[in-house]
Amino acid sequence: MSVNIEKTDKKRIVIVGGGFGGLKLANKLRKSGMQVVLVDKNNYHQFPPLIYQIASSGIEPSSISFPFRKIFRRRKDFYFRMAEVRAICPARNMIQTSIGKMTYDYIVFAAGTTTNFFGNTRIEEEAMPMKTVSEAMGLRNALLGNLERSATCATEQERRELLNIVIVGGGATGVEIAGVLSEMKRYVLPADYPDIDSSELHIYLIEAAGRLLSGLSEESSQAAENFLRNMGVNVLLHRKVVDFQDHKVILEDGMEIPTRTFIWVSGVRAQSIKGFPESALGRGGRIKVDAYNRVEGMENIFAIGDQCLQTADKNYPYGHPQLAQVAIQQGELLAENLRRMEKGKRLKPFRYRNLGSMATVGRNRAVAEFKKVKLQGWIAWLLWLVVHLRSILGIRNKVVVMLNWLWNYLTYDQSLRMIVYARKAKEVKDREYREATTHLGEDLVADCEKKQ
Repeated sequence: MSVNIEKTDKKRIVIVGGGFGGLKLANKLRKSGMQVVLVDKNNYHQFPPLIYQIASSGIEPSSISFPFRKIFRRRKDFYFRMAEVRAICPARNMIQTSIGKMTYDYIVFAAGTTTNFFGNTRIEEEAMPMKTVSEAMGLRNALLGNLERSATCATEQERRELLNIVIVGGGATGVEIAGVLSEMKRYVLPADYPDIDSSELHIYLIEAAGRLLSGLSEESSQAAENFLRNMGVNVLLHRKVVDFQDHKVILEDGMEIPTRTFIWVSGVRAQSIKGFPESALGRGGRIKVDAYNRVEGMENIFAIGDQCLQTADKNYPYGHPQLAQVAIQQGELLAENLRRMEKGKRLKPFRYRNLGSMATVGRNRAVAEFKKVKLQGWIAWLLWLVVHLRSILGIRNKVVVMLNWLWNYLTYDQSLRMIVYARKAKEVKDREYREATTHLGEDLVADCEKKQ
């Protein structure tokens, strides 16, 4: 395979990852006079804040996804390649992708994060993460499939396992999925599964720290916890999950919770790229960058968003929070700085403007913070709806999501509860392809080390 992109006299900037930061950067480089190449393992941009609603059958996957080729249609000097970046050779200004090698003049890593299982291989094998649209669709199938099986299972033990849902991680994602599943238990289960006693469905939210939503104030954390407890969620704080065996989640204090729905949203780590020295990587595998998002010690390699660790901002000496707004602002400034570099002008350092944080718990329940203003309940929930609706790409997607939300609000019901298992097409063997390309890049790293 070949990347099949002609090298011209224009400088080439490669953007790895089409998330919030990568997309903003690519858009801002329009008419920059450079050749822009976007590389992503998916052919679409996804909207992570609403992925949990796919898992709970609230919205369709296509409603929060938008194809890259449609976004950049009729864009000159722009190329998209669906591939995974395996390694980088800074000495040769080259990267190894799953479809071949590619050279660059500038490269920006904006590939985001992946689920962090903290080295626990058993949990990694058994737990269900929820970082991507495809993972959310798999979780939706598992949730609905377990409900179907619970109506026909043969033993009481199996029924308990099928009707216990365990969520590990008390961040925004954990809080939001726990809240929406609690609403499903209250409104959907009695209507769709009259032969199942809804009181037998138990939802557990486990957090190792002392409170939920650690990125918000204690006041907002306590409000979110109160909302969840009033909705029937079993919130377990100061509890650490250490293992999963025989359909049981095992906690450090010896407590065991039988379940076949084990959701892991406890942490993330940066997507790893071979070829970077260990000294260039910081906490959580994040790439260390200077005040201009330039990788330390390298002139033409940059990283933005969740994948980078910037400590030059005096307000965030331990790095910025891994939020969409950080990535968007870094992408916007980096586009300007790349133009300035081409003109020989002085670069501008990055300073994060905190626009606030929010999390929804359920219908009319949310928490939001904007500087010194803290909101809870219905007003915060309404603001959450407006902010997220504005951020979705595409007018059609905005309309579809708004109509889904309105219908759900009026009817207390979702109409997307289909169990659909994908079947592998004969002409595309995805697993075989991934296995065949997994070790790509090792030869480039070895060659690069010799060259250095």
